[in-house]
Amino acid sequence: MPLSISESPYYGAGSITREQFLFYEMRTTARLMREGLSDEEILKRIVEENLFQYPTEKTIKQTAGACIRRLHALNDPDLVDAIATLDLDTSKQVCLYAMMKQYRLIWDFMITVIGAKYRQQDYSFSRRDINVFFLQLQEQDDLVASWSEGTIKKIGSVLMRVLIDNEYIESGRSNKLQPVLLSHVLENAIRNNGEEMALAAFNCF
Repeated sequence: MPLSISESPYYGAGSITREQFLFYEMRTTARLMREGLSDEEILKRIVEENLFQYPTEKTIKQTAGACIRRLHALNDPDLVDAIATLDLDTSKQVCLYAMMKQYRLIWDFMITVIGAKYRQQDYSFSRRDINVFFLQLQEQDDLVASWSEGTIKKIGSVLMRVLIDNEYIESGRSNKLQPVLLSHVLENAIRNNGEEMALAAFNCF
């Protein structure tokens, strides 16, 4: 029986279309959080200094808020430090994990689609895999079933962009997954959190 809209774990996922992956913004915000600033102080600093180099204050505030929420979703100061200070590959992987923690939709996609393919050593991938993922969610969840075709297409495009940004695929025209190597820093954090199921999303078994 499909879940009602009020019960849906995917509530709020539509905002993914506005937020995107936000690597540069996450790294900037993590560096401020690492300085010990409060959320309000971080937001004020980002807006006053236009650290994201966005054209409007509204967009800056929305994005900064999204970054702060994702960093808190990690619930791990060491991972915030990793985003702020470690090499790009590690930092990006932790940002992806933060996005997975913030959004159940990203979590499910990365584990049930990408992780399953790595587990089965099936490296084929196309937009069709995303479409099938949404069709299955629509059968299970009233909220996702209520989304317009345009919303699903936009979220699908964000998923593709996330895969490209993290080098799972080379481009939007790619038809195969590339091997990814999970950072030991993130692997240890995932295991410490008791979330071994998430390892599959990073080709780790």
